Amino acid sequence: MNALGPILLSSGLLVLPASSSLAQSDPHAGYAMEKPAAPATAAVAPRNEALPPDAEQAKGALAASPRHGEWVDVPFEGSVKLLTWVVYPERKDKAPVVLVIHEIFGLTDWARGVADQLAKEGYLAVAPDLLSGLGPGGGGTEALKDDVGKAIRTLTPEMVAARLNAVRDWALKLPAASTKSASVGFCWGGSQSFAYAAAQPKLDAAVVYYGTAPADPAALARIAAPVLGLYGGDDARVDATIPATETEMKKLGKPYTPMVFERAGHGFLRQQTGRDGSNMKASEKAWPATLAFLRANLK
Repeated sequence: MNALGPILLSSGLLVLPASSSLAQSDPHAGYAMEKPAAPATAAVAPRNEALPPDAEQAKGALAASPRHGEWVDVPFEGSVKLLTWVVYPERKDKAPVVLVIHEIFGLTDWARGVADQLAKEGYLAVAPDLLSGLGPGGGGTEALKDDVGKAIRTLTPEMVAARLNAVRDWALKLPAASTKSASVGFCWGGSQSFAYAAAQPKLDAAVVYYGTAPADPAALARIAAPVLGLYGGDDARVDATIPATETEMKKLGKPYTPMVFERAGHGFLRQQTGRDGSNMKASEKAWPATLAFLRANLK
């Protein structure tokens, strides 16, 4: 690492200088009040079918998908059931399970669209509503409406891990599932994907989109799965945590590959048309990197 400042590589990636501490404030605090999707102000751009849909394309992509997707209530604790969107790939053999961990907005059409795209690539994709049972009447994201951001902050890492374990265990018992599993998370969910790698020793891979690592080095020491981190170059609050994480993971002998995309913002895969094309360029590099990483680790 160059201690003098960031280095822009010819590949379009940005390597950040080292930092001395893993401690961090909540990097997603500024996003808590964002709405899941901004109203369209212009014609929606044609979709790149090789990528998940962006926020404005998600509903239409789900409606047009030829894959079988269904809602399932996964048993959890007591009377709580975890509402989960499951999408099956079209393949002859058993498929690895990929947990899709939603953003701070809760389980949205966009997160379901990501699951559908993963199923297109051959994975049995499961996207749980981690707020299930925390809303009025025992509901989740939909029942909470404008209180989603507030409710999601009541979830401790232990609560999230317990819910993800319930969904993972359920999915791995499906006749169509292989024995391999991974997590892919975004924003708040990206941080949870990193934390889940520390909580679930049998996880085979974890993908972190613009999320932070656990601040406690002891948590990093428990990670057994390789971790891929994908970040926007103009997401300083999250990016500032990368060098210390990279240093600690290297010291621990844990495989961690961070990729930072020049001029892309936080949430670039969700808002692909933003930032004068930089978000789309980042998406066109990050998603293939995600698929290559999953293929390599879910054989």
